Amino acid sequence: MPEEVRFLSVTQLLLTTLMVKLAVVAVVATMLVRFRTFRRLLLTEHRAWPERLIFAFAFGVPVSTGVVSRLLLNYNAADLTLAGAFIAGLIAGPYTGVIVGSLAGIPALFAGEFIALPFAIGCGFAGGGLREACPKEAIWQFSPFVFTGLHRRAWRFVRSFRIDWQVPLVTVPISLELLRHALGYRFSDRLFYLQATTPIMWGLTLLAVVLSVAVPIKIWNSARIEHRLQEQEKLLMEAKVEALTSQINPHFLFNTLTSVSSLIRSRPDQARMVVTKLSGLLRRLLHSHGHFSTLREELLSIDEYLDIEAVRFGPNLTIDKQISANTLDVIVPSMILQPLVENSIKHGLTPKVGPGQITIRSVRDNGHTIIEVIDNGAGVAPKQRPDQASTGGIGLKNVNERLRVIYGAEYQLTLESTPGQGTCARVKIPELVAAEQVTV
Repeated sequence: MPEEVRFLSVTQLLLTTLMVKLAVVAVVATMLVRFRTFRRLLLTEHRAWPERLIFAFAFGVPVSTGVVSRLLLNYNAADLTLAGAFIAGLIAGPYTGVIVGSLAGIPALFAGEFIALPFAIGCGFAGGGLREACPKEAIWQFSPFVFTGLHRRAWRFVRSFRIDWQVPLVTVPISLELLRHALGYRFSDRLFYLQATTPIMWGLTLLAVVLSVAVPIKIWNSARIEHRLQEQEKLLMEAKVEALTSQINPHFLFNTLTSVSSLIRSRPDQARMVVTKLSGLLRRLLHSHGHFSTLREELLSIDEYLDIEAVRFGPNLTIDKQISANTLDVIVPSMILQPLVENSIKHGLTPKVGPGQITIRSVRDNGHTIIEVIDNGAGVAPKQRPDQASTGGIGLKNVNERLRVIYGAEYQLTLESTPGQGTCARVKIPELVAAEQVTV
C-alpha cells in the first residue's frame, strides 16, 4: 500500500524557506570570497569606480539569478533582493547598492512586479546611507550574534545618549522588511514577500532578514582577518630580520665590544653588565614568537638596548620615561618601539653635539593608546621627509606598514620634526588590554 503523501503546512513551509534562504546567502558569500579579486576588494574601504563595478556585478549577478530562480522555478528561498542590495550598499557604497538593486529588481519588473525595482534600489540607498553615517569598523563588527548583547547596547544608548551603531545595523533591515510587507500587502502581486501569519513567524521572518545581512559580513570579515594575519606574519618576520640586522651588524657589535674592552680593566662590573644586556637582548629577539606583547614587555626590551647605548654615549645620553601606569598592560605589536628608539639615536643624537635626551611617553586617550618617542637631536628637514614615515628607513617603514595592516589605513606612524630641535615619532593604536600579564 503506497504511503500517504504529506504536505507542509503554511508555517512549516515558511520556516523551511527562511532556513534555506540563510543557507543560500551563506553559500553565495563563501563562493565569492574564494576569488582573490573579490577578496582583495574587501580589504580596502576606498574603492575606485572600476572596483565598485566589479563588486557590484560579482555580487549582483548571483542575487539576480536568485530572483530569476524564484520566478521560473518558484524557488522562493533564492530571492535575496532586500539583503543583497542592502549589503552591497553597506559594504561598497550607495551607488554599488543601486546597481545590485537594479540587477535584482529588473527581472521582477519584467514579471509584472512593478514595485520590486524601486524597492530594491531603495534598499541599496539605505545600505549606502548607513555606510556613510557609521564608522566602517562598526560594519565589519556586525555578526549573527549581535542579538546576544542588543539589550545592553540599547540600555547604553538610553543611559549615555551615545549611538551604538550595531543598533541601527539591526533596525534598518527590519524596517525595510516591514516596509516590504506593507507594500506587498497593499499592492498584491506587485512585490514579492514571504507572508507571516503568526507573531512567532513574524519574529522569525524579521530575524532571518537580519541574519541574511549579518552572515555574509561575518564570512567576509573572517576572510579579511585571515588575510591581515598572513600579512602580519610576513611583516613580523621582516621586523625581526630588520631588528637583528640593525643590532648584530658589524658596526653595532664593534662599538659594543669596544666599549666592553675599554671597561674590562677599569670597570669590570660595568663591562659584565654590558655583556649581560647584549646577551639578554639577543636572546629575547631570537626566542620571541608572538605577534603582540604588552607595553611592559616592550619597555623591558628597550631597557636592555638603551643600557648598551648608555655605555657608548656615557653621560651625554639621558633617558626620560613618562609612562602612564594604565598603559603598561596595553597590547601592542611586538617590536614596535625598538625601531623608533634606534632611529632617534642613530639619526637624532649621533649627529648632535653635546648632551642628548630621549623621552618615551605613553598615555591613554579616548579609547586609544598613544606612544611617543621624542629626542632633542638634529631633527629632519621637511624636504627630506616628503611623506612622513612612508619614506623613512626600513625600520620606520616596517612599523608604519604593520600599523596599517593590523589596525587599518587610518592608523599610521607620524613624525613631527624641527631641524636643530628634535623629532617626535608618534604611534596611536586602538586600546586592547591584556586580561593578565604576559610573560616572555
